Amino acid sequence: MVKFGVIGYGYWGPNVVRNLEQLEGSEVVAVCDKSPVSRKRIQKTHPTVKVTADSSELVESTEIDAIAVVTPVWTHFELAKAALQNGKHVFVEKPFTSNTAQAEELINLAEQKNLKIMVDHTFLFTGAVKKISQLLDEGALGKLYYYDSTRVNLGLFQHDVNVIWDLAPHDLSVIDHLIKETPEAIVATGQTHLNGHEDIAFITIYFPNKIIAHINVNWLSPVKVRTTLIGGEKKMLVWNDLEADEKIKIYDKGVDITTRQGLYNLLVNYRSGDMWSPQVNRVEALSQELAYFIDCISHNKTPKNDGAAGLRVVKMLEAATESLGRRGAFVYL
Repeated sequence: MVKFGVIGYGYWGPNVVRNLEQLEGSEVVAVCDKSPVSRKRIQKTHPTVKVTADSSELVESTEIDAIAVVTPVWTHFELAKAALQNGKHVFVEKPFTSNTAQAEELINLAEQKNLKIMVDHTFLFTGAVKKISQLLDEGALGKLYYYDSTRVNLGLFQHDVNVIWDLAPHDLSVIDHLIKETPEAIVATGQTHLNGHEDIAFITIYFPNKIIAHINVNWLSPVKVRTTLIGGEKKMLVWNDLEADEKIKIYDKGVDITTRQGLYNLLVNYRSGDMWSPQVNRVEALSQELAYFIDCISHNKTPKNDGAAGLRVVKMLEAATESLGRRGAFVYL
């Protein structure tokens, strides 16, 4: 039985507590939040769980094996560091930390103490991403060309980070998981309109072998869109995360190019075949992720979304922020 303390009961914290309570092999011992309103919500929903406003009570408790840090990104480093120093495994909301130096320090500390870090890259545990990963591994799409994502909606405006740090970690964690190449450079452009933080941004990531990824993130869209296009040499794929039934559609479409001897022009043949939608398992991704974390702790396994994966995403976020500040300059990784 892995005993958890959860710090933060705002937007995502209740989901973490609920799933940990429902999973076999875990128990929520205590939950911490500075807000009196949130503490009342915890007591009403989980009457047997200890509730406190002081995170050190959880971090220093001898009853607790692991700490879930579900708080704003600028608080992650200090809370996770304190937990690791007190011998606790750590589950950290995305993005992992505010900068790469903090991420590296936490990774080193966890290694020294033989503790697990898991960064909450929830999308890796969705049926859709699992299916896309399987298709890419099997070579169903052929040589990968591009990943193009639109993640836009009206709000929720954050007061401590820009739209890149808020929305892009979802796609960056998926890109890090699906594209096996190491990114070479990032370009980002964007603009601030309302509260001093960029509320619309466009990120382009360059990989070896002509693979390119593009992410459009926006808090000022009249509609909510969660659509990703993944193009390969053999087939192309559309992932619409808002679709209830057919989240993934695979198109047998592409372009075949040949050259005719003695001619300069290319002969282009457009291929248009069937479209089909593979079955995607309907699972609560967070439940799968937390069960996996418990398994990693119990069997001393390294999670795929460990501190190193979190660090790679933070590096891309930092590079995008630097490029944004330099109005779209290339930042090499």
